[in-house]
Amino acid sequence: MWSVWCAGEEKRVGTRTVVVGHRTVSETDAYVAQKFCDNRIVSSKYTIWNFLPKNLFEQFRRIANFYFLIIFLVQVIVDTPTSPITSGLPLFFVITVTAIKQGYEDWLRHRADNEVNKSTVFIVENAKQVQKESEKIKVGDIVEVKADETFPCDLIFLASSSVDGTCYVTTASLDGESNFKTHYAVRDTTVLCTDEAIDALTATIECEQPQPDLYKFVGRIIIYRSNQEPIARSLGPENLLLKGATLKNTKKIYGVAVYTGMETKMALNYQGKSQKRSAVEKSINAFLIVYLCILLSKATVCTTLKYVWQSNPFNDEPWYNEKTKKERETFKVLRMFTDFLSFMVLFNFIIPVSMYVTVEMQKFLGSFFISWDKEMYDEEIKEGALVNTSDLNEELGQVEFVFTDKTGTLTENSMEFIECCIDGHKYKDCISEVDGFSQTDGPLKYYGKAEKSREELFLRALCLCHTVQIKEADQVDGLIGHPECKHTYISSSPDEIALVKGAEKYGFTFLGLENDFMKIRNQKNETEMYQLLHILNFDPVRRRMSVIVRTITGKLLLFCKGADSSIFPRVQQEEIQQTKVHVDRNAMDGYRTLCVAFKELTQKEYDKIDRQLNEAKMALQDREEKMAKVFEDTEADMHLIGATAVEDRLQEQSAETIEALHAAGMKVWVLTGDKMETAKSTCYACRLFQTSTELLELTVKTVGESERKEDRLHELLLEYHKKLIQDVPKHRGGLKRSWTLSQDYGLIIDGSTLSLILNPSQDSSSSNYKNIFLQICLKCTAVLCCRMAPLQKAQIVRMVKNTKGSPITLSIGDGANDVSMILEAHVGIGIKGKEGRQAARNSDYAVPKFKHLRKLLLAHGHLYYVRIAHLVQYFFYKNLCFILPQFLYQFFCGFSQQPLYDAAYLTMYNICFTSLPILAYSLLEQHINIDTLTSDPQLYMKVSDNAMLQWRPFLYWTFLGAFEGLVFFFGVYFLFQNSSLEDNGKVFGNWTFGTIVFTVLVFTVTLKLALDTRFWTWMNHFVIWGSLAFYVFFSFFWGGVIWPFLKQQRMYFVFAHMLTSVSTWLAIILLIFISLFPEILLIVLKNIKEKSHQVTKRLPSSGTSTIFMLSQTSSNHSFSWSE
Repeated sequence: MWSVWCAGEEKRVGTRTVVVGHRTVSETDAYVAQKFCDNRIVSSKYTIWNFLPKNLFEQFRRIANFYFLIIFLVQVIVDTPTSPITSGLPLFFVITVTAIKQGYEDWLRHRADNEVNKSTVFIVENAKQVQKESEKIKVGDIVEVKADETFPCDLIFLASSSVDGTCYVTTASLDGESNFKTHYAVRDTTVLCTDEAIDALTATIECEQPQPDLYKFVGRIIIYRSNQEPIARSLGPENLLLKGATLKNTKKIYGVAVYTGMETKMALNYQGKSQKRSAVEKSINAFLIVYLCILLSKATVCTTLKYVWQSNPFNDEPWYNEKTKKERETFKVLRMFTDFLSFMVLFNFIIPVSMYVTVEMQKFLGSFFISWDKEMYDEEIKEGALVNTSDLNEELGQVEFVFTDKTGTLTENSMEFIECCIDGHKYKDCISEVDGFSQTDGPLKYYGKAEKSREELFLRALCLCHTVQIKEADQVDGLIGHPECKHTYISSSPDEIALVKGAEKYGFTFLGLENDFMKIRNQKNETEMYQLLHILNFDPVRRRMSVIVRTITGKLLLFCKGADSSIFPRVQQEEIQQTKVHVDRNAMDGYRTLCVAFKELTQKEYDKIDRQLNEAKMALQDREEKMAKVFEDTEADMHLIGATAVEDRLQEQSAETIEALHAAGMKVWVLTGDKMETAKSTCYACRLFQTSTELLELTVKTVGESERKEDRLHELLLEYHKKLIQDVPKHRGGLKRSWTLSQDYGLIIDGSTLSLILNPSQDSSSSNYKNIFLQICLKCTAVLCCRMAPLQKAQIVRMVKNTKGSPITLSIGDGANDVSMILEAHVGIGIKGKEGRQAARNSDYAVPKFKHLRKLLLAHGHLYYVRIAHLVQYFFYKNLCFILPQFLYQFFCGFSQQPLYDAAYLTMYNICFTSLPILAYSLLEQHINIDTLTSDPQLYMKVSDNAMLQWRPFLYWTFLGAFEGLVFFFGVYFLFQNSSLEDNGKVFGNWTFGTIVFTVLVFTVTLKLALDTRFWTWMNHFVIWGSLAFYVFFSFFWGGVIWPFLKQQRMYFVFAHMLTSVSTWLAIILLIFISLFPEILLIVLKNIKEKSHQVTKRLPSSGTSTIFMLSQTSSNHSFSWSE
């Protein structure tokens, strides 16, 4: 059994051996067959066989569902005063609706999985191509992938249609990078570019067991040749083609499957999509426990008082209620327990089971308003917002922490060359007819050969120091380029393309790489040739890359470009100052800056470097460390030429959106896999960091890479913690949405340092890294985490989510590298990128652009929370009003468990009479105009921290329900003490008494909702007045027919007789007014207070001026008005 570790840890696991093409290996080599998983991808939750039991189990984990199941069973088993239908029917309705909704959502996931698993692939078997379904790929199969196809599993790259054995890949769906990456085939298999040739290959691959780090891979391939010694070649990440990546600009490639199905790196970076619970649902569960205690108390009181009352011999067995022989022979304790259960059944409606189905319907129907919002529709991709999980709508109004990706989320990943500086002189991005440059400071023009040669040297460096590839325009699909260009640049780094294009504007054009020779055209239109000897690739520790080239004359040159912090220590110190001024200025402007340096090598120096590099590349152990050592020795004693400034364009309104989120009380953290310098510039550009922000760094740069790095990390943590503790006053309680700082602090941390914090070594003297780090983060106004692996992003989110106070977290990203943090956060938002939809598919909500997050949270989130909070409080309130008179009635009927209401009223109260008005309210209510909510972020804080579902408002609604319940019962009781109320002098019976109480109840709770409604639509009018009319109609109908299935016609003409009395009409109107008077008084006082403080907001008004357009189709904006 192999184990998986988090990206960034260095713990080594076992290896696996893969036989290429399942062919027999050499008899001299021992080989033990290993079993591997198939290539199926499973993101669904249910199967056709486990759906029913698994879904029922999950649903009955809810307190209310489980409670009503018990009540239903009690009604079936025990002789109770009400029919099992009264609780069984609502429960069945709730369970069925929820199961249909969740089943449909899982069916969509099944369909998406099948699209991947059933896609066709071509396997090479017996020198022929065999078509198979993707899920049938096995480890060891040789797979052919053609241009624009997605790799079906993780493959070792063997050969391609390109002569040089390279291919171009986009990994937008994995790491968010939409630019092309170059991968290289195994050197000795590049010529095997036909089915017959590749089928003749006999080889085994030894590699590490599956692990989630996208950027690390260690292995080797052993190629067996007839009558010759086997050849062993090392394998690295440049030889591994990852599942989910797409082949570009290469006709076809051959690869051998090494990781399949749920063992691919893409699958390992997905976490199980556990069912998320919203803060509202947690509040509901807490309120349910309170009401369950009230229910138990009522049942206990009534059971106790019943036996106290029956202790009197004259009350034990009245003539009209004699005990049966079975009852007399039953033990008293058993009779008491049975009576207790009967009272539980009688009062069980205080637990609002129908609230759950109403909440489910509100969430499901309300989610369409997000999808229909025209302002969240993007013309570029022709798509709008998408709701994948409607269970979290209200959570959008409670977000405290926003974790966002950078590339493709905050930025467009579109680089543009802005300016450069050569020997301290600044040049803007405009073309001079004389020499291709427009110099903006320093001497007006360079004079002399030396200065001109420096310009040309700088431009040659830009043309040569990169990994850019050239493809003709008609061969390229979907790349950055201009239609008028005859060729297009391809690179894994967009800023490299920007630099090469910048050099082209100034007269030096890169013409491509052919047979290890780089060709450029200079300002004189002459072609220059340089032999490419070595590329010292970029890595996040070095923060630079270099090339070694040989000129036609035999001169050996090393060109290097990288971050200023990486280049300056390795060049002549007297050359730095002038360039540093420009670099700092450009960084303040938010541009990406790179410094350019060079040095000339002697043949002896080059021979030594060449030998050391080849030895390091062949190492299987500590390969990265050995290569880093050679790079470090090579890139020393260089000469600084100049620096460049490149702009990474932000997405439209990204900065304004972040400012709005800050103003709404949310903290924004950027989690990116990009370089620190790039991410830092973006944070300044999008106003996450201000110019006044003091930045605290926990990176490889500040911590170092020596053996004392953990001690240095501990020192920095204590230093930053002390600084922040002194600057920030202590807060009482948990996390606060608003914070006051005498100085704004921002924190920057990289993946390597985070790994030290979250996973300190066993012998580390500091075990509290994580707590100190968390305290520092929470006191900073903004946090930037760069060079993050996907699972590290999830670790950050989990750390904040589990801190004191359990703040609500939101993650937003566009690539598969963001899926883990999207699943980890309370709310996951996916950006609908042009390439790759893994983030959108695995998110709770998907939006076209980052800017749409503003309206999603500030408007939709705010309104959804207010609506559902009111719905929850209203349900508990109206059920308390419903059951309290039933409880009081037991004091007047000898605790005989006689119901106050008819069984039909008990069943239909929550299902029909009072359900639609609150459903319409929870869908349509707008207490504040949507435009006002979007433009005034501070309104978001008024409903933050679950403000409307705290104990104070809950107690207010509870006391209101208790007051009105008392008014209903005792008001009718005292007003009807006069026995002659009917015109014919007859006396009202108990069913008439209960019907009057029920009538006052239905009208009061419905009119209470009408008083709370501030945005009237025709739908509100229809359901409120329609529900009252339906109640009256049903009462007449139910009491006007003799029903053959009823043994007793209790309600026959009761309602009609009741309304023949003028006293009844007056009593109903008076009691409704008395019940609603406190609410009316509060509304009047509130309006007076608002006017006196002049804080009244403009609200949507009823009437003809503003009509809610419910008749619009799904393509219309769900909140549009007709003036």
